[in-house]
Amino acid sequence: MRNDEVVLVTYDKAWAKEFEQAKEALLCVTNLLSEQIEHIGSTSIQGMRAKPIIDLLIGVKDLACLEKAFFKNLSKVGFHRLRVERPDEIVCAKFTDDTFQTKTHFIHLVQYKGQKWQELLFFRDFLRANAEAKKQYEQLKLSFFETGLHGIAAYTDYKEGFVKSILAKRRVDT
Repeated sequence: MRNDEVVLVTYDKAWAKEFEQAKEALLCVTNLLSEQIEHIGSTSIQGMRAKPIIDLLIGVKDLACLEKAFFKNLSKVGFHRLRVERPDEIVCAKFTDDTFQTKTHFIHLVQYKGQKWQELLFFRDFLRANAEAKKQYEQLKLSFFETGLHGIAAYTDYKEGFVKSILAKRRVDT
């Protein structure tokens, strides 16, 4: 997808394979273990319409201790660190070519088994296990296009209340 573009497409079974290929490539160029890399986002939820970008969650011991060599190794398999400022997260992306205009994958680097790691996996697993919540989330995403809002930031903000309502269930259950 191009910068700041929001497009939803029908679920594609190939997304799981694309994730596995990206994971294998990352395992080959880093010291990461398989359990440190997870498929998240709507492309990880069978049957859900999604932005056609594969989201990978990578857990590391300490974000502050990641060295330049780690990011250099990521770049060997096409992932580049973005200038995105998020608390407790580093974002990398893979692009279709060296114009860096069209993204195909995101990496969300977080502390392994930390709060962000737990929340992202809980949200994914909740939607995988709850057909009604999955349907509500998909309808919410589709309704974004009726608002007149544009851009990825507006899209993310539009979904935030729903995401927080699901994460609140985690706090009740734990």
